[in-house]
Amino acid sequence: MKLVIGIAGTLLLARLKQSIVAAVGVTVSITMYISLSGFMNGLNGMLDGLILNRTPHIRLYNEIKPTAVQPSELAYAGNKDHHSFISSVKPKPGVDRIRNAGGIMAALRDDPRVLGIAPKVVAQGFFNVGTTELTASVNGIDPMEEARLFKFTDYLVQGELADMMGANTVVLGKSLADLMLAEVGDVVQFTTARGERFLLKVVGFYQSGISDYDKIQCYAALPTVQKLLGEPASYYTDIQLKLFDLEQAPALASEYAALFQVDAMDIQQANAQFETGTKVRNIISYAVSIVLLIVAGFGIYNILNMMIYEKLDSIAILKATGFSGRDVERIFISLSLIIGICGGLVGLIGGYALSHFIARIPFETEALPTIKTYPVDFSAQYFIIGIIFALITTYIAGWFPARKAAKVDPVEIIRGK
Repeated sequence: MKLVIGIAGTLLLARLKQSIVAAVGVTVSITMYISLSGFMNGLNGMLDGLILNRTPHIRLYNEIKPTAVQPSELAYAGNKDHHSFISSVKPKPGVDRIRNAGGIMAALRDDPRVLGIAPKVVAQGFFNVGTTELTASVNGIDPMEEARLFKFTDYLVQGELADMMGANTVVLGKSLADLMLAEVGDVVQFTTARGERFLLKVVGFYQSGISDYDKIQCYAALPTVQKLLGEPASYYTDIQLKLFDLEQAPALASEYAALFQVDAMDIQQANAQFETGTKVRNIISYAVSIVLLIVAGFGIYNILNMMIYEKLDSIAILKATGFSGRDVERIFISLSLIIGICGGLVGLIGGYALSHFIARIPFETEALPTIKTYPVDFSAQYFIIGIIFALITTYIAGWFPARKAAKVDPVEIIRGK
């Protein structure tokens, strides 16, 4: 094998310029594959984060809907002489609250499949700005759990998380704050759907990147929102769950809905169209990357093919001096792999350097205040896939010419000379 590699190296140096061109083709392909894959997946991660970071894997709540069987129907059940006509059914006050929320949360905390839970209370109303009323929803949250499970601080563009723990404080959506001309430290007036008015101190601004969402959504600590609604500390309208395994969300949502007698929505159901978009973008990025590597393989194939025609004399001499067709095949495959390894290793370095360059390019937009440069994914899998695919591509590209070289008849070549 040492002799085979030595001869391959000699042939490589004899056609050094073409060998370098072939290696550069592999280098460029690997460089572009790594940088393109990291860049595309970084963008996908950023876009996914806009929705998925703030979306629970499972949401437990009570849908406001009429009871399927009304009391009057039960009263005359089985009586053929009576028929109930019911219209304009109205829900009772507090029907959206989760019954025995404390017991449900205690059971969920003991479930080994649950990473964490974050209760929530929503108060509908509007902010009074002079004579103008701006519709808004104040979400009562546990700030520490929201930061741990849903990366709340990544979207807190002004203010500190600890300031939310104070009484009668609120974090306004950035778009809503701009409409109100509100600054941190200002006191704003909020009127609930029941007509009760409260003064809230602005301690920060929240910006999700979706302007229409930020014109409506505000955040405050759970006790503050429970006070706005005039409800006790046991009052919750939502329980948000994060799981260790996202794929279990649909099955666990059905299980919890039946167990706790509540409505449950899993993340796949809530964001089905968004996941479809992510899959399409991934398919496009991988398809482009694979095409780049295949094009480099064709370049190697063409160069080796021409080299075989030019080195027919050398092949004839090798076979005449005792080298078998299998040995000649190994020589040209070794030559191809040397090109692939050298080009691939330089491509890994180039891909890493280009990815770092892209990651330093400024990228500032009002929709994404926490993003300052283009996002790039530096996952090791792209480097591993790149070098493996380079070796496979160069091996296949060298195998076809190597088979042709192995079948050369030295007698015909020498006789022709």
